[in-house]
Amino acid sequence: MRILALDSSGLTASVAVVEDEQILFEYTMNYKKTHSQTLLPMLDEAVRMTGLSLGSVDAIAVAGGPGSFTGLRIGSATAKGLGLALDKPLIHVPTVDAMAYRMFGCSGLICPIMDARRNQVYTGIYRFEEKFETVKEQLTEDITVLAGMLNELGERVVFLGDGVPVYREKIEETVKVPYVFAPPHMCRQSAAAVGALGLVYAKKGKTEHARDHKPDYLRMSQAERERLEREKEQQHDCP
Repeated sequence: MRILALDSSGLTASVAVVEDEQILFEYTMNYKKTHSQTLLPMLDEAVRMTGLSLGSVDAIAVAGGPGSFTGLRIGSATAKGLGLALDKPLIHVPTVDAMAYRMFGCSGLICPIMDARRNQVYTGIYRFEEKFETVKEQLTEDITVLAGMLNELGERVVFLGDGVPVYREKIEETVKVPYVFAPPHMCRQSAAAVGALGLVYAKKGKTEHARDHKPDYLRMSQAERERLEREKEQQHDCP
C-alpha cells in the first residue's frame, strides 16, 4: 500500500511517500518560508524525484491537528484537493500522535509539546517501547498542569516538539521526574511518521472521504476568541 503524507501543522513543512515497510521519499523544511510557499513545490519534487504518479497512491495521510491554524488549513485544503481530484481516501492522523510515533524503542513516557501560546501546549502522553500506546489523548493543556500530570505518573519522560525551547525553563522548574529532551532530528513533525501511522490506520479501515475531512483545532482561534470577547463587552455595555 502506498501512502502520500503531508504535515504542515507546525513550523515544519513535510511531504513523504510511504510504501508498506519503506519510506520512498521525504522532504522536510523548517526555514523562513510559509507553508503556502513550500507544500506544493515539495509535492512536485516528490513526483519528480521518485518518478511516481500521484494517481498511483492508495490514500493521502494528513496531519489533522492540533497545531497552527493557518498551517492546518493549508495542509487540509491540499489533502482535500488531491483526494477529490485523484478520487483517493484521506487518512486523518492526529498531529501529536504522529510526533510520538517517531520515538520507537523509547523507555518511559513520550510527551510531544507544541506551543499553543498563553502558557499552553498541544500535547499528549504515549508509550512506544514496543507497542504504540496512548496514555493520554492529545489535548490543549497549561504547561504547569501537564507537569503535574507527569509527576503523578512517576515515570521518565522524553519531551519533543516546538514547545520545548519555549517552555524548557518551565519544565526544568516544575517536572520532578527524570526527563530528557529529544535531539533535533527527532524533535519536529515528520510526514514520514504521518505516513507510517497512516498506513496502520488504513489497514484498520480508518479512512475518510476527502469532502468529510476537517482539522482538529482543539480550541478557538485568536480571532474567534477576540470576537467573543467583543460580543461580551457589547452585551455588558447594553442598558
